[in-house]
Amino acid sequence: MSKRDTKILETLTSRGRTEVSELAEQLGVSAVTMRKDLDALQAQGLVVREHGFATLSNPNDVGGRLAYHYQEKLAIARCGAELVSDGETVMIENGSCCALLARQIADTKRDVTIVTNSVFIAEYVRDAPDVHVTLLGGAIQPDSQVAVGPLVRTCAREFVVESLFIGADGWIDGMSFTNNDQMRAEAVRTMAESAARVVVLTESEKFSRRGSVPLRLGSRRISVITDQLVPEAARASLVRDNVDVILAEPDTYK
Repeated sequence: MSKRDTKILETLTSRGRTEVSELAEQLGVSAVTMRKDLDALQAQGLVVREHGFATLSNPNDVGGRLAYHYQEKLAIARCGAELVSDGETVMIENGSCCALLARQIADTKRDVTIVTNSVFIAEYVRDAPDVHVTLLGGAIQPDSQVAVGPLVRTCAREFVVESLFIGADGWIDGMSFTNNDQMRAEAVRTMAESAARVVVLTESEKFSRRGSVPLRLGSRRISVITDQLVPEAARASLVRDNVDVILAEPDTYK
């Protein structure tokens, strides 16, 4: 994604619905160029353009959330991709950081198989020639575009992988990571049964939020990749709980 695309997303995140002509003037490009940029972002599911205005996509789906803190999420995704080797099979759960991870894997790795319960992620990397995608079955939640329920467990048991990558909606000291949806949390636990380790991809602001459903990942090896603004108290607590904390380099998202 170009610096101009990033500026567009930052403006729409902070200001909401904005005139296309205003965006063009702010970024010093023609209206034609701005419309082309917005069309490209719309094709990625990040923005919606209509009647001379642009706005972010539905913030309740993955495409809408991709635009929020995009550069921080991209840096986190790049760190996650470094943990994946060519020829490996990995599991990736739903979420915006996870979607960007899948894209990074698709763009930088060869012959990787992604096993996911995310319809969005399966679509997001469908054009990648060096990535094979297996979509776990289940009941689809329309907004989050993710499969949940007993069929996820049945399908996930057919795999044994080194790493499961997941997102998080919040964190509670002494209880670790949390989700806001019970069905999604259960899908995470189910997928974790097939993985040697769980890697949590999340921005630092999630450490100040409390999701309603504990993920309860048990005794599995857990790593977290986040940005450098993670609160020191949270980082110290994670280390005490034997969680490997990896900080994304700030120069990758400035």
